[in-house]
Amino acid sequence: MTRQHGTLYLVPAPLDFGCETQAPVEDVVPLGTLRVAAGLTHWICENAKTARAYLKRIEAVAPLAAPLQAQQFQELPREVHKKGDHAGQFDAKPMLAPALAGHDMGLMSEAGMPAVADPGSSVVKAAHELGLAVAPLSGPVSLLLALAASGLNGQNFAFVGYLPQDAEERTRRIRELEALALRSGQTQLFIETPYRNAVLMQALTQTLQHNTRLAVARGLTLPSASVRCQTVKAWRGQPTAEQERLPAVFAIGR
Repeated sequence: MTRQHGTLYLVPAPLDFGCETQAPVEDVVPLGTLRVAAGLTHWICENAKTARAYLKRIEAVAPLAAPLQAQQFQELPREVHKKGDHAGQFDAKPMLAPALAGHDMGLMSEAGMPAVADPGSSVVKAAHELGLAVAPLSGPVSLLLALAASGLNGQNFAFVGYLPQDAEERTRRIRELEALALRSGQTQLFIETPYRNAVLMQALTQTLQHNTRLAVARGLTLPSASVRCQTVKAWRGQPTAEQERLPAVFAIGR
């Protein structure tokens, strides 16, 4: 690698994407990260409109190197959003042409750290293959925040993505993950689209054994954030619809 090449910065975004309320960006993203992001003009993102909205929030804290209308955005293909790019089937090298030409670039997802429970790993892989420097910036990562606040095993854990939407397949998967968690002590973390949170919660409380511990972290970093971890038996006696449309991370363990 030579210095004439740019660096790929992984820029975390606030976790309030799609939420009715938003926390001040400087309260949830370190100032150093905001300043680096403000200095970038070339971006790879999930959605250009969302990326511009985040940069507008950053602009209120740190001056942008170029006006919003002059920022250069490349959107990851729709199939990457739908199927993910963690399997390495998408070649992102062409998107990194500006970095090869000497421009620092930012990789941004709609919420949290890109390439962690979000698209972007193909871009990072391509950067390594092209000999570009990759620099992750500090910021909110919902999985780690939820794990730390759960009281479950933080020394041995796995993120398993989304559970199946089909009811029978979902039940089977829940039982597989529970068996693994109870046998090995490995915490199992997963997520769901916010409007399906209530359905998933019902499936979990109906399927899991009563002594299994279930953690639910909703609306992390928002004023309305809540994290609760208790046995499934305790969950069964409580309503589950509260804040059902907030982004949530679920975890099971012992």
